[in-house]
Amino acid sequence: EGPEGSVTRQLWYPDVSVTVADGAVAIERPGDADRQTEATVGTFESHVRNMIHGVTEGWTYEMEVFYAHFPMDLDTEGDEVVIENFLGERAPRRAAVLGDTEISIDGEELTLSGPSKEDVGQTAANIEQLTRVTEKDQRVFQDGVYITSKPRGGA
Repeated sequence: EGPEGSVTRQLWYPDVSVTVADGAVAIERPGDADRQTEATVGTFESHVRNMIHGVTEGWTYEMEVFYAHFPMDLDTEGDEVVIENFLGERAPRRAAVLGDTEISIDGEELTLSGPSKEDVGQTAANIEQLTRVTEKDQRVFQDGVYITSKPRGGA
C-alpha cells in the first residue's frame, strides 16, 4: 500500500518464497537453483519493483484521438469507456476499465493512471484495440485512439 493505492499479486514458483517483513520484500531461492529458477526470481523482482513504483508514484499512459471526417465522442460510464461515432457508426463501442485505473478525458486526449502497471496498460490496449480498423486500407483510414506516451523501462 502507498499514496497511490494498493496492489496485490500472488507470486508462486517451486522452491522460491516471497515474504514481506517490516516493510521489506525478501525473495529467497535455494543455493543450487537452476537457470529457470534464477530467471523466475528475476521476474519476481521486476514485478515487486513495478508494484512498489505503482503504489508510490503510479503508472500513467497518455492516448490521443485521431479522426479525419467523423468526430469521435469519448465518455466514461461506470467501469467502461464508450466511443461513439467511430467512422460514422451508430452503435457505440465499449471497452472495460480494469482495476483501479482512473481515466481523465480532456478534449481529444485521454490520460490513464493507476497503481497497477498491468491494469493500466491493459486498459490502454483495450481502448486502442476497440478502434482498430479492419477490412479497410489502414493507410487511408487512420482513425482511432492511439497510445502516444507510456512508461518506459519500468521502475
